[in-house]
Amino acid sequence: MAKPIKTLIKLQIEGGKANPAPPVGTALGPHGLNIADFCSKFNAATADRMGEVVPCVLTVYEDRTFDFILKVAPVAEMLKKAAGIKKGSGKPLAEKIGKVTKAQIKEIAEKKMPDLNCRTIESACKMVEGTARQMGLEVV
Repeated sequence: MAKPIKTLIKLQIEGGKANPAPPVGTALGPHGLNIADFCSKFNAATADRMGEVVPCVLTVYEDRTFDFILKVAPVAEMLKKAAGIKKGSGKPLAEKIGKVTKAQIKEIAEKKMPDLNCRTIESACKMVEGTARQMGLEVV
């Protein structure tokens, strides 16, 4: 029989850099979890993804145990890396701050496909292009 689930917690932490300070401590503390235990397991699982933002869905059970699932980096983070920029534009429609190619868009869509609610690679590409436009990136 499956353990009863208490809650789900979604976090975005840089790979290999989880520590008990906020946001991790403030998210896990109220549920009575062992924060140091989570940090060590997360850091071990993401050691190969240093410097990359890693979304994580944490399932907390009634007996204060937990499981977590690691997801692929957010599309915005992958687009920033592909375009070589620090952050998106404050005025995406007026100020274009960089360019990404269709090939880069397709590569990002293929990586992100398991986390997106798309059936085809074309629809995933359209989602990624929309995010790029909202960041002030030009798709060429």
